[in-house]
Amino acid sequence: MSKIFHTLTLSLLAGALLVSCQTKEQKVEESKQNVTEAKQDLKDAKQELNAEYPAFKQNAEEQIAANDKRIAQLREKLSQSGNAPLDNVRRQRIDDLEKRNSDLRSRLYGYEKERSDWETFKSKFNEDAAKLNQAFKDFGNDLK
Repeated sequence: MSKIFHTLTLSLLAGALLVSCQTKEQKVEESKQNVTEAKQDLKDAKQELNAEYPAFKQNAEEQIAANDKRIAQLREKLSQSGNAPLDNVRRQRIDDLEKRNSDLRSRLYGYEKERSDWETFKSKFNEDAAKLNQAFKDFGNDLK
């Protein structure tokens, strides 16, 4: 009985091993299918990006242009101020706002070239834009 059990077990294991082994052709076919699926996933991701990015870009460009106008207005107010010690500090802060706005613009146009993770880019960009907007508000309160 023990000999029959061992023979049966060995037969089952051999059968399972043969079934689980794939031929080269099967492996190649499976690899081709994986590549096809990966290409489709990439195509779907690009379509999703293409659908959302233009509207996001337009909104961001409008925000950046509005920031440029605010910077110009701040520089105009600064030129009319006449308080030299404070003017130097304010000029430095305006330069910082201008640099941060320029960085946002660069990142926006740089994304088109690098195409990194869309959700991460969008989240970080919106967060930095909100911080810049808050800095403008804080600066406005400082002028009062």
